[in-house]
Amino acid sequence: MSAPHNHKHDHNVSHLTRNTIALILAGGRGSRLMNMTDWRAKPAVPFGGKFRIIDFPLSNCINSGIRKIGVLTQYKSDSLNRHVQQGWGYLRGEFGEYVDLLPAQQRHDETSWYQGTADAVFQNIDILRSRNPEHILVLAGDHIYKMDYGAMLADHVEKNADLTIGCIEVSLQDATAFGVMDVDENRRVRAFVEKPENPPLMPGRTDTALASMGIYIFNAGFLFEQLLKDADTKDSSRDFGRDIIPAVIDKYLINAYPFLDLQSGEQSYWRDVGTIDAYWNANMELIGVKPDLNLYDKTWPIWTYQEQTPPAKFVFDSDKRRGQAVDSMISGGCVISGAKVRHSLLFSNVRVNSYTTLQDSIVLPEVNIGRHCRITKAIIEKGCEVPEGTIIGENRTDDEKRFHVSSGGVVLVTPEMLGQRRHYVR
Repeated sequence: MSAPHNHKHDHNVSHLTRNTIALILAGGRGSRLMNMTDWRAKPAVPFGGKFRIIDFPLSNCINSGIRKIGVLTQYKSDSLNRHVQQGWGYLRGEFGEYVDLLPAQQRHDETSWYQGTADAVFQNIDILRSRNPEHILVLAGDHIYKMDYGAMLADHVEKNADLTIGCIEVSLQDATAFGVMDVDENRRVRAFVEKPENPPLMPGRTDTALASMGIYIFNAGFLFEQLLKDADTKDSSRDFGRDIIPAVIDKYLINAYPFLDLQSGEQSYWRDVGTIDAYWNANMELIGVKPDLNLYDKTWPIWTYQEQTPPAKFVFDSDKRRGQAVDSMISGGCVISGAKVRHSLLFSNVRVNSYTTLQDSIVLPEVNIGRHCRITKAIIEKGCEVPEGTIIGENRTDDEKRFHVSSGGVVLVTPEMLGQRRHYVR
């Protein structure tokens, strides 16, 4: 199967990105993240110590030179709206740059919210037409990765495609959870199957399939035409993967774009953090000596909004009461007061008090952990006040009585589970 060229330095890429609108689908319920999405949309879930999940596709757009961005919101969107407004309001409207929030406005049906991924775009078709883009880039708002969309746009144009689908290489076992493409040697998509029991193999491979990342580049006119056709189709689920893509494969040129490292040719980092275990694993990976996702890469920064906080502080230094953190990431505003933190990730403004040990855990912002606690392999939600002497992660039966325990043994702790009434978690 042919590999995409390295278009990183092509002059025509800047023209392509300037005339592209990116749409980030950020309206999903995220129910597999359990109580973490009780009060917020999945793209607004904190990740990596100081970011939100949506910061990754937004940063990819900015770093790729795409500065016309719509964020399509729906469920529990208040914290997402606030984050986008506070952190992404610096683009200059007079230069045609923007990050617009596009909630379900029931333009075509006054009783319906977004019915599917395609319907979310269709409900904003009037806005898109008025802005006259050449290409429309459709993105999921709930994945963690760094990607140059400019290179994918250049490949789309070079192949003279009507639609290009970003894809990752996955094992046949994992492929059953994705939309999978059957492609020829030139990367032309011949079939697209949602969650197949017997996934089609990549050309020349015996154990690998091509799975959709939920990233699509459409020629704008072609997209509008297909959305209108789908809107008139009875019994359509209004979804790109289930309806739009299968309907156009035979008549149009649909191109697969493998998401590979442009230097090594290896599969690039991409994570779906849609379950408690996947979320915990992806955050824990960041603590490693050389993680696959490099947050310290100055050539591809991840942008975000974060309040101003003082530096992290570690206090007390006696044998029984030493404030220390080892193999950990500690954000601003944290105070480790005579406590031991090992292989953990702390978001901003967390306080861990004396004689407490914290290991293999993720602690979201504004948490206070009392004295004499022992906490292992946990996710502590924002705003928790963990009482003195609390033990988490040592006895699954005890944990299940109070908290949510994932299949992988990760203990999720929220204020409500601790008997603390919180009407929202931003």
